[in-house]
Amino acid sequence: MTERAHIDFYDIVLKPDPSRTVVRPFEPGYPRGFDLGRTRTEETVALIIGLDDDELARQLHGVTASLDENHRDVDATLTRRFEEIADRIPSAASLSPDQRRLIGAYFSQEYAYEAAALFNPSAVPHPDQAGVADGATRFVLALRGVGEGHVSSVTFRTGEWAPGGNLTIDDPGATSVPPVIVPRDGAPGAVHLDCGGSRSISETVLFPILPSQRQGIEDIRLVRFTDDDGTIRYYGTYTAFSGAEARSELLTTTDFKAFEMQALTGDVACAKGMALFPRRIDGRYVTLGRQDNRSLWLNVSDDILHWESGTKLVEPRYPWEFVQMGNCGSPIELDEGWLVMTHGVGTVRNYCIGACLLDKADPSKLLARTPRPVLAPSPHERDGYVPNVVYSCGALVSGRTMLLPYAVADSFSAFGSLSIDNLLTCME
Repeated sequence: MTERAHIDFYDIVLKPDPSRTVVRPFEPGYPRGFDLGRTRTEETVALIIGLDDDELARQLHGVTASLDENHRDVDATLTRRFEEIADRIPSAASLSPDQRRLIGAYFSQEYAYEAAALFNPSAVPHPDQAGVADGATRFVLALRGVGEGHVSSVTFRTGEWAPGGNLTIDDPGATSVPPVIVPRDGAPGAVHLDCGGSRSISETVLFPILPSQRQGIEDIRLVRFTDDDGTIRYYGTYTAFSGAEARSELLTTTDFKAFEMQALTGDVACAKGMALFPRRIDGRYVTLGRQDNRSLWLNVSDDILHWESGTKLVEPRYPWEFVQMGNCGSPIELDEGWLVMTHGVGTVRNYCIGACLLDKADPSKLLARTPRPVLAPSPHERDGYVPNVVYSCGALVSGRTMLLPYAVADSFSAFGSLSIDNLLTCME
């Protein structure tokens, strides 16, 4: 029987932290069909405006003092929140700065975005490699944080890794900063996010913004993409979940300080788990998908925002993937071909991680795959919110060594490293 790939595990574990909170929009509403002639927004604002000066000052001081403990620029944050709803307040122009800030506070919430889980990591090289030791790589790690109501957000960490040596994860910033949201005129389902208020990438939190994301931004697969002219961008394909429907959307950035969020269109956009190749192939964009919810598919397009269904690439073959399989992040380019980390689902809904190799010139050709899992749930790493799951949304390769960040039981994240040469010898 073919040997299983050897993995060296690090002692570092990233666990959910309920102390990490972000100030995000909140708005009360009546149940569907319940109408008293005016909105809850109008009723709440009327009560705030009715406060006398002393009570207004007392309430404003209390909320700002509380938020000041964990957040920067609180006054500006509350004022900006007021401005987001001002068009629905008839008396907005006549309100004082204090009234505006207090209204902003009533229509905000402090949200512990990774209180319940911190999982499904994806790693890419950091855009700034200055000062990094020879042979090491500074990286950005995107993770899925889950908070109240099982709502998923994107949170970040940074770190440094030397193949065969140390792995360090930087302590996250003390503050979590919400993006400034700028709708794009004439582009429904698209927004620009200004994260310039963050002093480090780890302070940035991308919480659900668009109606399509109401219940979460899930399982982002980051990729460092090099275009034909040498331009480098970071793309992230993720699942937007409204609570009723799931669809694929695209995150774009060059520096992790500003982002674009855009909806994808076409047949494949209605499926989960898309992963973009790190460059064009024969002048076209290429993705992996799982549009039948069972197998790996290869899709090509001239437009990065529009995807029609392509061809089936890899089907379940081995017992650990009989139920379904999919990708565990974007393909990695090697001399031998495109290395794809995969996931397979088997008995009692066990999720395992495997790998396959695609032809470099024609990725529709499958060259080899692992008959045994590269990583499977272990007795000491199997319990959590969803038992028996190991999963990744993107590995990092330096030379002939891979850093594999992975999630355990949809609860926390861990790290391992493995030899590319050893992994390839475990394929058939």
